[in-house]
Amino acid sequence: MIGTVARIALGVLFLASGALKLRDPSWPGAARAMGAPRWTVPVIAPIEIVLGAGLAAGVAEPWPAWLALALLAAFSGALALVLRRPPEDRPACACFGRWSAKPVGAGSLLRNGALAVLAVATLV
Repeated sequence: MIGTVARIALGVLFLASGALKLRDPSWPGAARAMGAPRWTVPVIAPIEIVLGAGLAAGVAEPWPAWLALALLAAFSGALALVLRRPPEDRPACACFGRWSAKPVGAGSLLRNGALAVLAVATLV
């Protein structure tokens, strides 16, 4: 039961993240400011939406949970690199579009850690 709730919650969060990025015209610039390679910017949101839908629907388990962990690890690595910058040089995360337009901070990594815990809970 806990795994199912975690899977659905994580799926909804990935769906929301992808959809909010697509709706935010400033997101591509925010992604570039975070250091995302140019070729990844147009595919991140659609990948999140497809992954979120797969998680929420319980399709092809356990692969969506493993892919979510890999994506969260990549995002966390990018966040860790940004955290090495002086606080005044840190861009807005925009991980959820304009809804999360605060500068990257330790809370960004903590949030990803909590999402990773959800992903692991779907696997257990």
